[in-house]
Amino acid sequence: MPTHKRPEDLRSHRWFGVEDLRSFGHRSRLRQIGYAAEDWHGKPLIGIINTWSDINACHTHLRARAEDVKRGVLQAGGFPLELPALSLAEPFVKPTTMLYRNLLAMETEELLRSHPIDGAVLLGGCDKTTPGLIMGAISMGVPAIYCPAGPMLRGNWRGQPLGSGSDVWKYWDEKRAGNITEADWADMESGVARSFGTCMTMGTAATMMAIAEALGLTLPGASSLPAPDAGHPRMCAQAGRRIVEMVWEEVTPARILTPAAFENAIAVHMAMGGSTNAMIHLVAMARRAGIPLSLDDFDRISRKVPVIANVRPSGAYLMEDFFYAGGLPALMKVLAGRLDDRALTVTGRTLGENIARAEVFHRDVIRSLDKAIYAEGGTAVLRGNLAPRGAVMKPSAAEPRLRQHRGKAVVFRDYNHMAAEVERDDLEVTPDHVLVLQNAGPKGGPGMPEWGMLPIPRKLVRAGVRDMLRISDARMSGTSYGACILHVAPESFIGGPLAFVRTGDEIEVDVAQRRLHLNVPDAELARRRAAWAPPPPRYVRGYGRMFQEHIGQADSGCDFDFLEHGGEVPEPEIH
Repeated sequence: MPTHKRPEDLRSHRWFGVEDLRSFGHRSRLRQIGYAAEDWHGKPLIGIINTWSDINACHTHLRARAEDVKRGVLQAGGFPLELPALSLAEPFVKPTTMLYRNLLAMETEELLRSHPIDGAVLLGGCDKTTPGLIMGAISMGVPAIYCPAGPMLRGNWRGQPLGSGSDVWKYWDEKRAGNITEADWADMESGVARSFGTCMTMGTAATMMAIAEALGLTLPGASSLPAPDAGHPRMCAQAGRRIVEMVWEEVTPARILTPAAFENAIAVHMAMGGSTNAMIHLVAMARRAGIPLSLDDFDRISRKVPVIANVRPSGAYLMEDFFYAGGLPALMKVLAGRLDDRALTVTGRTLGENIARAEVFHRDVIRSLDKAIYAEGGTAVLRGNLAPRGAVMKPSAAEPRLRQHRGKAVVFRDYNHMAAEVERDDLEVTPDHVLVLQNAGPKGGPGMPEWGMLPIPRKLVRAGVRDMLRISDARMSGTSYGACILHVAPESFIGGPLAFVRTGDEIEVDVAQRRLHLNVPDAELARRRAAWAPPPPRYVRGYGRMFQEHIGQADSGCDFDFLEHGGEVPEPEIH
């Protein structure tokens, strides 16, 4: 193992290795806990940032996995200490975990900076924990390795596999249409989530874990390793051993997160048919690293990289199947000509070296490039007078007829208005209409909730309609599907053009041309803009007020303006 650092060069040496009164106090407090000098002297202190909590089913196992990481750290001659952080349980945190992603990023950064930490192991997986942890680690700059929570086991109902999210939405519409019973629904409720771990479809959790691996921040194959698999604790122990080496070798996020690494991550995102949410998170992560990633980069790569992961909602299988088919190393091996295999990873080796022995074991789950699920990448960036700064769509998860469409708008001013209207049997709507939801963006939601998969109006569901065009400044769950156009920027709450759409206006969408156009004369739009008044702020105090005053728009990653890259934060004074 190449060693570049000496024990006296460690950050933690400033706390424990100096012979003064303050270090006496630090050492005596460690002894108070029950540690001895043999535990810390001359050893890297490894912070284990753990997002476990009692209410986060995705992370139920992370309390035990922290012990596995500690075992690995101790084996490699490090000193592990666990530091709890925000858990951000996706199903329970309201109005949305996206409101708190930046708070987790801030907490991670400050936990690492304020404590005597030489390197970090990041334990997360549920949607916003992956970007939040990584953003904080990037900004802090100490060596860090990410341990993904991993997907849960596949669900089951009457001998059929159930996928979290995707099948829930599908069968909910069947229930609304009267095609399944309350007893059927109750059985699904017991069978859809059979173990701890993240959603086992290609939702935001699976997408972001894969992106972390593609960036080079995880051990090879870690991102799709099922949470209950015996290989998972072994992976965590290996990460514990490796982070100690990374400290001595000074392998920091800055050395790994190059422009090439982010281009690799986008290519993987496209090939996976990944969640549209990843576009927001990757932009934010890149900007923390000082790399000016934009939506245009996604669209450019999307046109060159097809969807080859046959995983719901774009495909047929689930993440457990994807893992057995070879996992992300196998998918990246198929993409080898479209990736920069020279990119450095946390292993100390290049991406190409990591995937050299990877194989595809099930060629219907991980397709070859000439047998793709969808000819282009999983997401497309649309622009026009309705979205001057862009909007995103997952064409691979939409009915083909809706990829080029012209229809009249049915406009909902907010979520509650929409929820009430879509259940009305007298709502004037046809399958050709375009549903529009306003005031659901970063400031309007607040927090840009996952409301973008607007429900099909009940009268249409009963008539057999299962997809129609929907447009909003919201996000949608990565497990969602359908012809949903999301992340419209700038958002309606701050006076973006979406605020001026009226019921009956004609909207035109052409995915191939990347066009999203409101067929209303400029003069009329100007009149509506002049008559528009901004809504009152959502919050008058606390974190919510800080959020609304500093949050960026979707196209810029929804980070706080004071957290983006630029300007050194001083190391804490040790007094």
